[in-house]
Amino acid sequence: MRDAPVDARLGAAKVGIPPIKTQGIKTKLVNFILANTRRVEGGRWIEPFLGSGVVMFNAASRNAIGAETNMHIINFYRAVQSGRLTPAAARRHLEVEGLNLQKRGAAHYYEVRDRFNRDFEPLDFLFLNRAGFNGLMRFNSKGKFNVPFCKKTNRFSKSYITKITNQVLWIMDSMKAHRAWEFRVSDWRETLQDVGKTDFVYLDPPYSGRSANYYDLWEEGAMRDLAEFLKCMPCRFALSLWSQNRYRKNPDLSLFKDYQIKTMRHFYHLGSTENLRNSMVEALIIKNVP
Repeated sequence: MRDAPVDARLGAAKVGIPPIKTQGIKTKLVNFILANTRRVEGGRWIEPFLGSGVVMFNAASRNAIGAETNMHIINFYRAVQSGRLTPAAARRHLEVEGLNLQKRGAAHYYEVRDRFNRDFEPLDFLFLNRAGFNGLMRFNSKGKFNVPFCKKTNRFSKSYITKITNQVLWIMDSMKAHRAWEFRVSDWRETLQDVGKTDFVYLDPPYSGRSANYYDLWEEGAMRDLAEFLKCMPCRFALSLWSQNRYRKNPDLSLFKDYQIKTMRHFYHLGSTENLRNSMVEALIIKNVP
């Protein structure tokens, strides 16, 4: 069963925004997603495709697991959780690297990119994530960050650095308030192997057919494997998929025809090409009973 598309601009409460940006980030859909989830008190919130983490951070469950195959996202959030990466450290780093970027332009960006691909420093990851082309996060087959420079040498203004610093502060405070949160480097099968009836799983897998992969491959047939797994999962869940855009409809939706499906229209601002930054009808596949 499907509902008519709801406009993402309507009825939105304030949503916290994390400092890491990814393709398909769900900032505009957080209220829509959370309004359609029914959780059991005391159960865990589990995300096997964490991405930016925007849904998990706003869900603010007491117990949560955020998992990713992208180790750099997990390393970043673990660094914040452990206190190794603080808002003050983020501000200092972005001020220094932003000034160097203003002076040296692309040469400095690529120097930091090479350094990150050698050392995997979370602060460099943050800088590259906010200085790269069109907000992309992309890695090559060898696991190297390969997003080109955005060509904005003065990107890191004082106000922009303050905005990012406040986002780091927000996630740090969220982690302190919810000390049972765990961040894992694992694939979805490993993450979901021990789910229980009281857990709630939110899934936001790579969108097949939209060139949205940003770390490893989402092979043809992977969505079918996930759909089969979800049939046997003992707990409630919500799954985000794209439903349709101006060009075509998503054939993967047929895999979930036995579940409730709600839709919302919104606009993607991140993407490598203009055709990936258009109006999109987003689908939320929902199982709200065990």
